[in-house]
Amino acid sequence: MSVIIAPSFLASNFLRLEDECSMVNQSEAEWFHLDVMDGRFVPNISFGLPVIEAIRKATSKVCDVHLMIEEPGLYAEAFKKAGADNLTVHYEACPHLHRNIQQIRNLGMKAGVALNPHTPVSLLKDILADVDLVCLMSVNPGFGGQTFIPHTLNRIRELKDMILASGSSALIEIDGGVTEANASAIVGAGADVLVAGSTVFSSTDPIGTIGRLKKA
Repeated sequence: MSVIIAPSFLASNFLRLEDECSMVNQSEAEWFHLDVMDGRFVPNISFGLPVIEAIRKATSKVCDVHLMIEEPGLYAEAFKKAGADNLTVHYEACPHLHRNIQQIRNLGMKAGVALNPHTPVSLLKDILADVDLVCLMSVNPGFGGQTFIPHTLNRIRELKDMILASGSSALIEIDGGVTEANASAIVGAGADVLVAGSTVFSSTDPIGTIGRLKKA
């Protein structure tokens, strides 16, 4: 399977959101990555349900919603109604993670769990069989445009070994600092999905950039 490209709309031009959706629709990217931040779990506030509802109307591609919020279980149903196909919650925000994952799947969405850079991937051993996606943060969450943390490559390899050993079919998604320069190394380590924000939306040729990432 070739790598899935998921442009992160946190880096898009919100004044031209319809045009940005159209560009991604015309590209080889399979997913729209939508970051929701509450200003509590992470030190930033992004966008929420109304923006996701609008984007859902503008695409038939997968809406990959990443909740960087506290108490995500309170909002899972609302994000389903807004149009989320995938819903990812943070391990660090979920003291009852298994319950959160089951809630997401029962609502008919693919369930993902995200890990901050400092959180050991080994902590996912007992949940891997239940998730569809693991999002490894390769920067500290909250802001776009950060530099990729090199140690993430070791984390990808460790997680890939765990997935293979467990028989899980979970995809590995990498979020933060993905560029054309490091994409091949990330995919080579075992990643299945590349989230790319500034790399795509700041490019003078975003469709071409997505195409090149796709070949990583």
